[in-house]
Amino acid sequence: MPDKKLVARARAAKREGKSASTQAGVFVKDEIERVRKGEHGVRSAKRAIAIGLSKARRAGVDVKPPPAGSASAKKAAEKREAKSRAPSSESTERRASAATAALRREGSAGASKAALSKQTKTAASKRSAASRSAAAKAGARTKGADARSAAAKKAARTRAARAAHR
Repeated sequence: MPDKKLVARARAAKREGKSASTQAGVFVKDEIERVRKGEHGVRSAKRAIAIGLSKARRAGVDVKPPPAGSASAKKAAEKREAKSRAPSSESTERRASAATAALRREGSAGASKAALSKQTKTAASKRSAASRSAAAKAGARTKGADARSAAAKKAARTRAARAAHR
């Protein structure tokens, strides 16, 4: 069962009118922190995000299902199938511990700032400019006046700092 604090934060985001993916971001951030702490590893940033989204779905966040053909989609289909048939001879506990052991053998480079930055940029580049713009506008609408003001000040500081380095 997901951590109660994470579920509470996701529910608070829902009350504020944030999108489902923003609500799920709480779980993704937690998963990345777990990898960075060394609880387990991941092969890529994409895998860390997938684990976080899976946890969000199980906690009841209304996130889109995984894309068809992905490993996450296959796993979800297997879980649905397993519910309808009789329990397998191999214990669920044994399978779960094998999955956890496999994750522990992975490194933590998948949750590094560089890996996450690269993943973010490639994901954004696959979207249209209009899609990215619409997402930014939706984010600004739910941000609130104080947070918008803080973001504007931060942006101004960043512009000034970058101008100083030229």
